Amino acid sequence: MGIIVSLIVLSLLIIFHEWGHFLAARFFGVKVEEFGLGMPIIITKPMAQKKWGDTTYSFYPVLLGGFVRMKGQDDFDLSKKSDDPDSYMSKKPWQKIIILLAGPFANILLAFLLYILIALIGADAMAPVVGGTAKNSPAAKAGFIKNDKIIAINHQPITRWDDIGKIITTSQGALDITILRDGTKKDITITPHVSHAKSIFGEDIQKKMIGIAPTGDFIKLKLDSPTKVLHYAWNQTIWATGIIVRSLQKLIEGIIPADQMGGIVSIVQVTSQATAVGITTLFALAALISVNLGVLNLLPIPALDGGHIVFNLYEIIFKKAPSEKIFYNLTVAGWVLLLSLMAFTTYNDIARIIGGN
Repeated sequence: MGIIVSLIVLSLLIIFHEWGHFLAARFFGVKVEEFGLGMPIIITKPMAQKKWGDTTYSFYPVLLGGFVRMKGQDDFDLSKKSDDPDSYMSKKPWQKIIILLAGPFANILLAFLLYILIALIGADAMAPVVGGTAKNSPAAKAGFIKNDKIIAINHQPITRWDDIGKIITTSQGALDITILRDGTKKDITITPHVSHAKSIFGEDIQKKMIGIAPTGDFIKLKLDSPTKVLHYAWNQTIWATGIIVRSLQKLIEGIIPADQMGGIVSIVQVTSQATAVGITTLFALAALISVNLGVLNLLPIPALDGGHIVFNLYEIIFKKAPSEKIFYNLTVAGWVLLLSLMAFTTYNDIARIIGGN
């Protein structure tokens, strides 16, 4: 059942992405000839097809992909290029850039909407309750004990565990921490120290810490107004986008090893596991994958939206489009790169499964 839900979730994310391209294309008067779910790369004939208006909606058996085929646009058959008023190629570069950006934007928007749903259902966060202290740490010396609940730092209210780290790492000098112990408030003054730590990407860093660990308990956030719900969804969308961008940066820098790259098998596996945990976990993972899909499509690889955006920026800057030969060769190279990455990440996924990870 989990695998089926995974496939449905991924298909919906892809449809939403292509829906963004579709709406933007129609807004600028571009005829959309085909809206396809699946990729016609191995089996080129659709399993199902239905025409509504000017657009044919197709379903291809090779899932986990999708496309919008606009009139006059074919990266591999340039003879189909058309300058008709309702063709993609007849539009100005800035209009084509908006059409291209609409897909990734739709994924970011979907993530925002999913975070709104999570907030309405009941968003979880780690409780700001001390589970233990590190030996000889500032917290241990100051007398922190297990089950101390941190309710304020420097008079700033604390509602979740993440709030604590944000304040500590940006603090200057000593901290006035208010805790709740056995129903009684107590104020403790403590000075953080700079210590070695590991980032979420596994790199060695130095950061200010006081030496406390959480209990691991979760609480429901009180998002009891539309403003709080929207604020939560906005912050989570920004956080997810930042995580994906930084992950790409660390991968390029070599901080994240290439053998840790995951592909579609990992996505299906993790989504299946999230399904078993609960609906909010599934929505949170779907939001993260949606942001990932949007950000990755903006990479300047010719086969992706980002690559086509670069072509149009070139046309804006140099007042002419790239030559058809350069366009074709770069597009083929882009597809070779993408298919190679897909093969590599699938190999990594299979190796991890065989290894029991």
